[in-house]
Amino acid sequence: MPQSASVISGIQTMVLYETRARYFLVGTNQAQAKHRVLKIDRTEPKDLVIIDDKHVYNQQELRELLGRLDLGNRTKIGQKGSSGLSRAVSAFGIVGFVRFLEGYYIVLITKRRKMADIGGHSIYKIEDTSMIYIPNDSVRVTHPDEARYVRIFQNVDLSSNFYFSYSYDLSHSLQYNLTLLQRPYELWSLPVSCAEEEVQTQSKQDSFDIFEDEGLPTQVVYGILNEPYYKYVWNGKLLERVKDIVHPDWLMYIIHGFCGQSKLLIYGRPVYITLIARRSSKFAGTRFLKRGANCEGDVANEVETEQIVHDASVMSFMAGSYSSYVQVRGSVPLYWSQDISTMMPKPPIRLDQADPYAHVAALHFDQMLQRFGSPIIILNLVKKREKRKHEKILSDELYPAVINLNQFLPPDNCIDYIAWDMARYTKSKLCNVLDRLGMIAENVTGVLRTNCVDCLDRTNTAQFMVGKCALAYQLYALGMIDKPKLQFDTDCVRLFEELYEDHGDTLSLQYGGSQLVHRVKTYRKIAPWTQHSKDIMQTLSRYYSNAFSDADRQDAINLFLQVYQPSESKPHLWELPTDFYLHQKNSLVLPNYRRSYTLWWSEGILSFLPVAYDEVPCEDTMKKVKLKRVNRFDESTDIYTEFFKPYELTSFDDTFCIAMTNSAREFMPKTVGVDPSPFTVRKPEETGKSVLGSKSSKDETLLQRKTAASAPPPPSEEAISSTSEDDSEEDRDDDGSVSQRSTPIKLLTESGESYRSHEQQQQSIKEPYGLNPAELPAKEDLLIYKREPVSCFSEDSVYAVSPPQADRDNHDEFESHVMMGQGQVRALCRDDMLMYRQYIKNRYM
Repeated sequence: MPQSASVISGIQTMVLYETRARYFLVGTNQAQAKHRVLKIDRTEPKDLVIIDDKHVYNQQELRELLGRLDLGNRTKIGQKGSSGLSRAVSAFGIVGFVRFLEGYYIVLITKRRKMADIGGHSIYKIEDTSMIYIPNDSVRVTHPDEARYVRIFQNVDLSSNFYFSYSYDLSHSLQYNLTLLQRPYELWSLPVSCAEEEVQTQSKQDSFDIFEDEGLPTQVVYGILNEPYYKYVWNGKLLERVKDIVHPDWLMYIIHGFCGQSKLLIYGRPVYITLIARRSSKFAGTRFLKRGANCEGDVANEVETEQIVHDASVMSFMAGSYSSYVQVRGSVPLYWSQDISTMMPKPPIRLDQADPYAHVAALHFDQMLQRFGSPIIILNLVKKREKRKHEKILSDELYPAVINLNQFLPPDNCIDYIAWDMARYTKSKLCNVLDRLGMIAENVTGVLRTNCVDCLDRTNTAQFMVGKCALAYQLYALGMIDKPKLQFDTDCVRLFEELYEDHGDTLSLQYGGSQLVHRVKTYRKIAPWTQHSKDIMQTLSRYYSNAFSDADRQDAINLFLQVYQPSESKPHLWELPTDFYLHQKNSLVLPNYRRSYTLWWSEGILSFLPVAYDEVPCEDTMKKVKLKRVNRFDESTDIYTEFFKPYELTSFDDTFCIAMTNSAREFMPKTVGVDPSPFTVRKPEETGKSVLGSKSSKDETLLQRKTAASAPPPPSEEAISSTSEDDSEEDRDDDGSVSQRSTPIKLLTESGESYRSHEQQQQSIKEPYGLNPAELPAKEDLLIYKREPVSCFSEDSVYAVSPPQADRDNHDEFESHVMMGQGQVRALCRDDMLMYRQYIKNRYM
């Protein structure tokens, strides 16, 4: 069977050059061996005119092209004073093109940071962007409201939790991406020549290139490109204008949400746990301004969270071990909202529209059946008993809707509905909330859809418990543990809990304006008393954000997602009394047909259940797939070359630059002689820090990771360097004392007169080294003890180091390098010329 691989984008770095008439965007692959050029016209005041140069340039051809452009655009022919072609900015990708009331802007990614690695596929976070106006000043037609629209657009902070990858489709799950590699099974059964003919036919229909396998007559290697799932793509509209004009290598889709990765060390075997949260771009907005669902079945605050576990010792999708589990959160799929005209902590909930046939719920669950298959399980955590009816309004409406929909589905594919008043049981002393959630998690066999009212605090804790249960089964399936069970207070669960709290804090900031108020420790009832004051501050922060800043944030989201597009013929964005009709466009149009109330699912879905319609090799899904036949050594499939970059000089700090939480470093006890397994239950006093969580440097690091916007910028534009986290601050316990690992055994005081007792010395040796020697050195032996120097160089110490000695040849070589760096090139000798000629011969002849 032929091998398959994901296609790495042929453009990963780019440079924008400018002349008075045009922008030239030069894109380069990682090895800088292939170059593409986009020509953007600057003489058109309002239209976007882009020409994609179909030719793939090598370095020499590109230099010649840039030289001709420079010479041809100078003011006077032969003039050397001012360049006709100037370099504007370097970038790592195109976010998109946007227009308000004047001409178009191009938005480029200028800084990135590596956040995770999945099977050699790097996932980056956007660190900084540049928004450049395309038309030249001489043709610019100014508008008084243009600057205001630019400010609103830039209120969407692209440096805050936006992610992309050149070779991994972040809008789809791992299961979908790996299924895609095996999907064209009807081609694999054909002879190689027939398979090639089929692929060529399909690829011509898709307008995609075919590359021949040179020297591999019997080995067929396919790279797979597929359409992203646009529901979770946030720059889809910004690329829509150029999607059908430019080569696919120029298109890069970004997601919004969260991406975090931690390393679980199992007796030296590295296992990566990755959380990827995809926030829906449909019906997107802030807490009180987006509730319920729109008329297309898209719900507010819909986030798909995927946890991936893989054995990091094997970095390949072909031979590695991977496991993925997906769960979803989202607002209750009904027509409902909250009145915020008079702002209060709990605005009243109201049902905006009668929906007796559960039409909007049917649209929503139809989407889930198509993407995930069955069974779909609803975990509804809203309150059931209230003195004044508030949350109960939603439960009373959702349950009959599910009953109505289920009566038309086959019994094996019905929607499971679980309702549990989590808030009420939290107040009870007789009920352990997390145990009950654990029982629910054990019975979940499909995709779980969790919701409370806000889908923030309660939902995140419930998702953590379900994820913890799933993690046990994932590790068990990968052969890491002997039974699918994980207990609290183990290194593994502590690491997983921190990852989920980062995930919850980030999503809560995006939707609610503050971090989580109630955490896992709150529901375990082991949170410290200081946590209560933090909860109050988070509640106040959330209230302030909802009252004063949510409206501006909502306008920015509407403009960024192109839900609203400015025009001279309609009111400005800030003049609209409501954005209801922007998100409910179908409500303004009379439908050509009425959707069935009984056969409420899309055509074809039911015949493939319980398998998801998006993952079966049916005709509709195959239209989204593009097969690319490539040389097996081409960069498009060579993940090893992509990751390790053997063609350039690199360092470990640049290659392994992800600052991830490590179970062995952050959670394992610092003493020797304990069980090193991350699945061993440890008491608080055994760990490097207390369960109750006093402030430590690790907590400070995590606090910076909560919001990527507040995280410090990386020292390089590639990614943050792998700064060691095992500094002196890391080795301190929660009470501020130095940990046992870093405490030296102090035998003598500075005066030489005071000693510790024999028992203290014995205990000091026993704790860090796990030893209990039969006898210690006598007091007289300690008095005559003299420390030998650690170095044969008298000047070497922590303050000064004797300079190394270098011979004359090395000194001359170093001096020539310095002179060349200053522009003072020395004359080449005969040996240099022979070496250069040999290099040219080997490289180009």
